[in-house]
Amino acid sequence: MSTPVVLQVAASPVSPALVLRPWRMEDTAALVEVSRDPALRQWANSVVDNDADGARWVQAQQQGWAAGNRFGFAVLEAQLGSVREQLVGNVVLKEVASGKPAAEVGYWTAAHARGRGVASRALEALTSWAFDTFQADGLERLELLHQVDNLASCRVAHKSRYDFDTILPAAPPSFPRDGHLHIRRTSA
Repeated sequence: MSTPVVLQVAASPVSPALVLRPWRMEDTAALVEVSRDPALRQWANSVVDNDADGARWVQAQQQGWAAGNRFGFAVLEAQLGSVREQLVGNVVLKEVASGKPAAEVGYWTAAHARGRGVASRALEALTSWAFDTFQADGLERLELLHQVDNLASCRVAHKSRYDFDTILPAAPPSFPRDGHLHIRRTSA
């Protein structure tokens, strides 16, 4: 899929609108800044410490789009009274392949945006787009994995109608603790 995709999430009475778009190199500084958060670093598989790390991470997201198997979206929020948008998170659809019935979703939220429904609203937009775009290629379900002690991710999964399926054993180093597998099917 080489066509850029931009997803819009409408504002609600308590939440500003969100824009989900592919990552760009100009997002690097904001990525480095939000990546300093210890809570985010606890759950992240890759560490972004500086501009070089950030550029490599953004390039990896762009390569996923080019390959058509990983679709990472920067989640941006409009700033009140400004035309600027602020980075508030990331959502990703990964392991997509024609004829494969399952793909995986993931997300993170910047510290300054937590507790405001950013992850669940962005995940809902990603989920709808994934099923609309890839169901004809055989996509039937989306899988969401998180470590058992990541209670915030568990809340996002439930809020986004991803049903708990099973506990997965740890798989160090990338998944050092047991995890929850949540599933959302096209019929949900």
